[in-house]
Amino acid sequence: MPDRQKTMAGMVPVHHAGSVACRILSGATLALLLAGCATLTESTEQYVMVQTVLDHQQVAGIGCVLSNDAGRWFVTSPGRVRIRKSTQPLTVDCRLNDVYAYDQIGPRQNSSRWGNILLTAGTGQFVDRQTGAGFDYPGTLTVLLKRVAPAKPPVAPAPVPVPVPSPPPAAPQPPGGSAIY
Repeated sequence: MPDRQKTMAGMVPVHHAGSVACRILSGATLALLLAGCATLTESTEQYVMVQTVLDHQQVAGIGCVLSNDAGRWFVTSPGRVRIRKSTQPLTVDCRLNDVYAYDQIGPRQNSSRWGNILLTAGTGQFVDRQTGAGFDYPGTLTVLLKRVAPAKPPVAPAPVPVPVPSPPPAAPQPPGGSAIY
């Protein structure tokens, strides 16, 4: 019960500055502790937008498979897909007819890092690495497509030169002229 001081009008509650400051400090500490562990405050899943570009123009209808150590997802570009976060790179493999793209995008640690280090002595960092909650992939993945190189027609091997037979050696001639038989 708050202390009361007697005034001419009667009893008036007196609030101690220490108790208000203590409540504010306690609330701030609790908020920081919760912010320190992304597993408690953030999702282990994330939406990413996939866009495909060929020759500086967006191309629609390209099928893409996204994968990491936590799973595999399919999306047709442009499109959004919900993936599971991880500390491992996200592999993006897009293909259609004569165009393709293959890329790996690494995750970045989100804002929970410093709270984990300062407030949980690194324990929260360990937990967030296991769940992937402390990491994010870019929200938009712009994939640059390449054309498949056209197949070159097979080159016929160069003909092997056939040696021309040399004429048979001439019959030896007797000395002093030609012999007639």
